Amino acid sequence: MKIYSTRHGETQWNLENRIVGITDLPLTDRGIEQAAALAEKVKNIRDIDIIISSPMKRARQTAQFAADALGLSVITDERLREWDYGSFEGLDRYADGFYENKRQFGMKMKDGGESLLQLAHRVYSVLDEIIEKYSDKNVLIVSHGGVCRVIHTYFNDMTTDEYSSWFMENCQLIEYNID
Repeated sequence: MKIYSTRHGETQWNLENRIVGITDLPLTDRGIEQAAALAEKVKNIRDIDIIISSPMKRARQTAQFAADALGLSVITDERLREWDYGSFEGLDRYADGFYENKRQFGMKMKDGGESLLQLAHRVYSVLDEIIEKYSDKNVLIVSHGGVCRVIHTYFNDMTTDEYSSWFMENCQLIEYNID
């Protein structure tokens, strides 16, 4: 089994270097181009059987390009939605306290956001389920930067510093092999 992971195409807030978690933004024109390029890439891979996406617009739009290229439908799973960044939502990525808050695994983002442990719990649970349910299939997961980072930790040990500095580009594709 293989799990492919990708981050959605560019949004306006990505372009503006703003923190985007639960705000449900569509793709920009460039994001649409990135999603179309991703679709060509997965079409050439030819071994994806199932596409599972976050229900958020930017991920669903990206997933639909891949689905159309492969003749598949998109399954959505709420557990793949982006991290709830609380009151950091919409601020500049370098807002005071944001980077420090992201490194505190057991601390919720201020004003109602999720902790990294909460995010990891839901992402790990969906990965466990995908591996159990689709063990004879290859799956493409279309999600978000924070979710992709957690997916990467599921398959790779990372220190706190490695985790904090790991970044996935829009529509970058990573393959994980499950034995």
